[in-house]
Amino acid sequence: MKSIIASITALSCTLSAMAQTETADSIPVQELQEIVIQAPKVIRKADMDVYHPSKSAVEHSQNGLQLLNNLMIPTLSVSDALGTIQAAGQSVQLRINGRESSIEQVRTLLPETIKRVEWIDNPGLRYGGANYVLNLIVANPTVGGSLMAEARPALNQAWGFYMADAKFNTGRSQWEVGGNFKLTDNLKTHRDYTETFTYSDGSTLTRDETSRGGAMDNSFANAWASYSYIKPDTTVFMAEFGLFQKLTDKFLYNGLLSLSDGSDDILLTDSHGDKGGTPSLSLYWQQNFARRQMLIVNFNSSFYFGRSYSDYIEQSPGAESCLTDIHTNIKDRNQAYAIEADYIKNWQNGRFTAGASYTANRNRSEYESLGGKIFHQRQDKVYLFAEYFHRFGKWSATAGMGVQYTDFLFKETDQGTHTWSPRPQATITYSLNQNHNFRLNFTSWQSTPSLAETNIVPQQLDGFQWRVGNQNLKTANSYILTFRYGFSLPRVSGSFGIRAFTSPNAITPLMRWESDRLITTYENSRGLQNLSFFLAPQIEIIPDWLMASGYIQFRMERMRGQGYTHHSNAWSGNAQMQLMHWGFVLSGQYVRAQRDLWGEKISWGENLNIIDLSYNWKSWQFSAGVIMPFGKYDQGSQSLSKWNRNEQHMRLDMRMPYISLSYNLQWGRQKRGARKLMEVDANADRSTAGGR
Repeated sequence: MKSIIASITALSCTLSAMAQTETADSIPVQELQEIVIQAPKVIRKADMDVYHPSKSAVEHSQNGLQLLNNLMIPTLSVSDALGTIQAAGQSVQLRINGRESSIEQVRTLLPETIKRVEWIDNPGLRYGGANYVLNLIVANPTVGGSLMAEARPALNQAWGFYMADAKFNTGRSQWEVGGNFKLTDNLKTHRDYTETFTYSDGSTLTRDETSRGGAMDNSFANAWASYSYIKPDTTVFMAEFGLFQKLTDKFLYNGLLSLSDGSDDILLTDSHGDKGGTPSLSLYWQQNFARRQMLIVNFNSSFYFGRSYSDYIEQSPGAESCLTDIHTNIKDRNQAYAIEADYIKNWQNGRFTAGASYTANRNRSEYESLGGKIFHQRQDKVYLFAEYFHRFGKWSATAGMGVQYTDFLFKETDQGTHTWSPRPQATITYSLNQNHNFRLNFTSWQSTPSLAETNIVPQQLDGFQWRVGNQNLKTANSYILTFRYGFSLPRVSGSFGIRAFTSPNAITPLMRWESDRLITTYENSRGLQNLSFFLAPQIEIIPDWLMASGYIQFRMERMRGQGYTHHSNAWSGNAQMQLMHWGFVLSGQYVRAQRDLWGEKISWGENLNIIDLSYNWKSWQFSAGVIMPFGKYDQGSQSLSKWNRNEQHMRLDMRMPYISLSYNLQWGRQKRGARKLMEVDANADRSTAGGR
């Protein structure tokens, strides 16, 4: 029996290694059939976990995002209603056939074309410091075109999501055009806020804010068009144009401030937001050569044209004049360009990957509220890496080294910095058998200072708080060591692990008094360290009917900076249960956001719960659900600074029932979309207007 299992494992590994060398239009059907027949639902490989969608999961999905939700991958938190994908409270890099993609592009995939999903929780050097990677392998559909449309309006709020996408094929060419619109208009908000200031002479002042209501607007639109050419086993070419338009992103808070020094109450209006457009262009070329070699070249560019603003007003009740009246308006014209080339060589038990990339950012910010003062920033990054993977029986190892060069220049002050940073990475995996493996992974990456962190133009936040950037910031380094045990048992699979993280020179905010002003600036701190314990199970309670999955994490953190040391212990996680039968899908999801200690602040994202019921009939899907049926929506932060201790909770009226209608029409004979095996990122930076 052991020899049979070993033979199956070896065959699966060999076929998987062969699949990585195939071109965009040549995933062998036989290889997929071999895995489906002889392998379990989850295959634990040396560098990833592979999930094969069940027939039930495909039949109950109308798009790629719904399929991911139905797979219920442990650790992964997928919300089709909100259009979000996270893992352990962190971002997930999405890829389609190796090409870095957006949630919108995943949503437009036909579920029946997704043959397997690769979950990579220890991404290699070629992924550019990603926390997690989710790669969807898409096979060739059997139709010549498809039209996908979806509408999801809320019933009690001006909130909703609408999208449409069409694909057409001629010979080796494929055209795609699509767009979506997300609406959030005048969503009622409330803010619970209290703060205590300690002055440099030791005296204190406490300000309690009583909410008098507020509103949030957050609407945007996306449009895209792409062309791809595929010559099987030889060449892939792609050209894609996109336009992202943030129509409005506005937060408005009204409150009444009560002061501990006996002063009269103060009416407060705090508003901030931004809007603008980002056109982008992507070009991709992949060429296969003899002896299982491949060369990939990718170019990306984006431009940001937009404005950000912040308004802060303090006023005595009944008075016409203002005690504090602050208006910040910034106009950005920012550009980003990136090009990367990768070389991949495969052997039967090994793989060598090497690459080089160059990224350029050119930022121009005009402060209209300061007489049109202009600030320029130039940032250039060069990244080189080489990585080798090899399999030794039940053992496998990956080792590589990356080097990043970063250069900054600030035109107005003629100040600049440049750094060389190594990026080593290594992984060792031991596979006891196909159902159990142990993995030890070390990874590192660098974080460059952002435009907001280096902007030296003073921004006033309220009556005496200001924010000023620091142009002497250095690139920060981060390191993670993770031990993970993955298991697949009858009806139960998942992973358990321990993760240690350190960033010895993390870029963090820093507060200090300068005369009567409390200044927030930025520093390369003395470091952040944390230790996490996590468990991510998936349970088939009733096979193909009732499933549950989740992720729970307990994390201990220590943050040290100039003049302070802080500690934080907290748990976080998510849980999901899903019942599928007779075309119906009933699902429930709960998310407790991760608490992050950064600098002298603990912040947390959205604590959410969602219930959804859907029904599939032919090319249609009808669904209804409720966002936040239980509890209160909470997103906020807590400041631990000795100069300003505060706690803030943002509350939204998120108890929103909604309905959804999806349509998926297919016809003719269709080619599969082109596959990218790597992606280079070029995101234009943007300014951040001041705000409390």
